[in-house]
Amino acid sequence: MMMKYTEITVRYGELSTKGKNRREFIGRLNGNVTKALAQFPDLHIYPKRDRMHISLNGTDYDAVMAKLSKVFGIQNFSPSIRIAQDVELMKQTALEMMTELAPTAETFKINTRRSDHTFELDTNQINLMLGDYIYDNVPGLKAQMKHPDITLRVEVRHDGIYLSSETIKGAGGLPVGTAGKAMLMLSGGIDSPVAGYLAMKRGVEIEMVHFFSPPYTSERALAKAKELTAKLAPYVGTIKFIEVPFTEIQEEVKRSVPEGYLMTVQRRFMLRLAVKMAEKRNGLAIFNGESVGQVASQTLESMVAINDVTNMPIIRPVATMDKNEIIDIAEKIDTFDLSIMPFEDCCTIFAPPRPKTRPRLDKARYYEEKLDGEALMARALAGVKITEIHSHDEFLTTDQADIQSVL
Repeated sequence: MMMKYTEITVRYGELSTKGKNRREFIGRLNGNVTKALAQFPDLHIYPKRDRMHISLNGTDYDAVMAKLSKVFGIQNFSPSIRIAQDVELMKQTALEMMTELAPTAETFKINTRRSDHTFELDTNQINLMLGDYIYDNVPGLKAQMKHPDITLRVEVRHDGIYLSSETIKGAGGLPVGTAGKAMLMLSGGIDSPVAGYLAMKRGVEIEMVHFFSPPYTSERALAKAKELTAKLAPYVGTIKFIEVPFTEIQEEVKRSVPEGYLMTVQRRFMLRLAVKMAEKRNGLAIFNGESVGQVASQTLESMVAINDVTNMPIIRPVATMDKNEIIDIAEKIDTFDLSIMPFEDCCTIFAPPRPKTRPRLDKARYYEEKLDGEALMARALAGVKITEIHSHDEFLTTDQADIQSVL
């Protein structure tokens, strides 16, 4: 007979160090957990100062924990059984749990914490009582204080006693939104989804800004970018996806700017548009997936020439990582296979064979002056479309053969 867990006990990570902001951080985490678990209507979530309790009310705890494992701001969590503050009931429940676990273990330990100091037994008394009771009633199981096979955790709280035998590592980091909002310039490649993941881990709420250029970029390329966003949505619940039409700007740049500066001027326009979206939507910074020296447009000289268009902070979480480090994270967050699917995006169409690796800022400005930038940007902004993407949304249908063909 499988254990019937009634609760999941969630323990906070860095939130314990946040002082006066602690309540705000816990409130934000509660909101993110609520969104991440929205598909489970029977759950009840109770955020407390040092713990969060999720009452399952019959919901499959494995499905809930799979979602919970991706929510930033959680140090670890445990499926638990909550019972009334009754010594005999505590002994019986502990015995049932250990009897079920015993076939896979030889040693055990009782670890008690007591926040309700009015309870009739203190932590040492509970440890000794339960340890003796289990030792006497579960043949072959021996007590061991260091590195036991099973640790039965008992928490005596004002609202009951919680018993658990498993502690699962959470995603860590800070609750998304506690560090403010930013725009992420999302391409269809490997790097920008990883940058988004790292931004969210530090508490930044991100909205995706994706440039698309029909007919040069396909609907499948747009669907791929949305699918990448859906891969990141479990870490927060939902993410806004901002589609910015870029065809006219790319055509005008191609027509008027020398080949070596095509990429530089295009990216200057992309950054301007991302900043405009940030200003409209209360964003504080721009994130992107640039890695120093990885491609011609990501040299320090190129960054200087492109950053020239704004004073807003440009943050590059993967700037100093090599490609293998970025790929490791992409595989961990399940974006790698999707990222390498060969659908053209704005960054690859019209790409010159020999872009300037050290573009001069004065020349970038000079070539750009030939264009009616304000009018081009106004028309692009007028065509912006914003959608909300959830973790369970699907946009791109692929099968294993599609993936294998590009591996």
